[in-house]
Amino acid sequence: MNFIDDVIQKFPFSQEAVVAIDGEGNREIFCFSHLFARSLGLSGAMLDRGVRRGDAVMILIGSRIEWVISMLACFRMGAVALPLNPQLSKEDLAYRAEATNPSLAIGEASYLTSLPDGIPAFDMDDLDRIFDEDIAQATPAKVADLEAEDPALIVFTSGTTGKPKGIVHSQRYLLGQSIQAQHWFGAEPGDLCWCTAAPGWSKSSRNSFVAPWLRGAKALLVDGRFDPETRLDIVRQQQVNVLCQAPTEYRILARRTELGPTPSLRRMVSAGEALNPEVIDDFRAATGLEIADGYGQTETGAVTGFRPGESVLRREGSMGRPLPGIETRVVAGELQIRVETSPTFFHSYVDGRRFEGEWWPTGDLVTEDEDGYLFHEGRNDDMISSSGYRIGPVEVESALLSHPAVAEAAAIAAPDPERGSIVKAVIVLREQGAEFQGSEDLVAELQEHCRRSTAPYKYPRVIEFIDELPKTTSGKIRRAELRAREG
Repeated sequence: MNFIDDVIQKFPFSQEAVVAIDGEGNREIFCFSHLFARSLGLSGAMLDRGVRRGDAVMILIGSRIEWVISMLACFRMGAVALPLNPQLSKEDLAYRAEATNPSLAIGEASYLTSLPDGIPAFDMDDLDRIFDEDIAQATPAKVADLEAEDPALIVFTSGTTGKPKGIVHSQRYLLGQSIQAQHWFGAEPGDLCWCTAAPGWSKSSRNSFVAPWLRGAKALLVDGRFDPETRLDIVRQQQVNVLCQAPTEYRILARRTELGPTPSLRRMVSAGEALNPEVIDDFRAATGLEIADGYGQTETGAVTGFRPGESVLRREGSMGRPLPGIETRVVAGELQIRVETSPTFFHSYVDGRRFEGEWWPTGDLVTEDEDGYLFHEGRNDDMISSSGYRIGPVEVESALLSHPAVAEAAAIAAPDPERGSIVKAVIVLREQGAEFQGSEDLVAELQEHCRRSTAPYKYPRVIEFIDELPKTTSGKIRRAELRAREG
């Protein structure tokens, strides 16, 4: 099997595949012939740089066509694509490089400078030369004959009790997206689909272009940060038919903008955390459409969702039902997934460890109604879910503890009407004089310190100073007790 043969070459080469809008607002349409030819050339250049089947290739590109082409070049030759969020810090990138030992990095120059020394790289100028048919001389890599369990993709989790885990997905993960593409994402042939997730997140790896193409649709890429004032204007101008956003983006649009008709839109979907009923009601009243929630993990891919044509009314807050063929159960309140029924269940961790059990414990607590609809109740661990990002408290705490003013720190989720939750840090200061008093200046300094030490979205938006953290008898911080104070 190979995604190039099984998907790309099934389309007429003249068929539109991607509509891309760059940071300046320029719009360009790319057909499958364009993507095929450029990924062909890039695979040859990668081969010349020593990349071989099974090697990891780090991709540090925003929502640009070069990101898609780089992914396709990896799929073609059997290299393992490692797309990363461009917001990651030097420390984040160093950790991922050490865990995966990439043979090559492909990225924008401003992002490549943050990589550890010694990783060969192609920047955007290199790609321009590679794509220039008058210059390119490399012999393209052959389409690899791959097995279903051969590695295709690495996506990192956010980490719960420690560092993020690198998740290896096999080739079957790519074609396995056809279930959620049909029964949740809901694209139809000829649709224009916009998944707004940035490269590097599992949602973008499966829904930015894979799911649309599996349904005969085309993908929209918009290079730029989320701007609530222009988001729905883009939907209208580009005549988007399927919109996939994080719950926070829907919340912000409902609270900060004037919602109105979006004639081209046929379906809106959301996943990452529960979407509050008020937002669904607001969009229903303004657009006549409902937001179909869904659920999945980095390890599992999509698991549940509201089906196309299925009403959310009176089930607002539900993450839908298990997708066709996927078997789930609820044990002591925890959602579990029968591994053999999930075509997108992960292959292994990057260190080679595999999950050998029959039922995967998600760590998510749910309730189930009489019709099989699931409702998310929270985590049975300390994960922070904010704006669709899953943030491990240890990463935030480690960043804070590297500041000389901080003696102890605990990171927890605090409720927020737009983001669902935000990161709150509860800090015990070192007793080293007046310069370490809990002032507004120190709050700002600690927040900036976190932004520099880890990805910007992980910084604590609220900081509280206390004299002593609650702990267990064994000395572990009782984060649950701190969360309980937040209401």
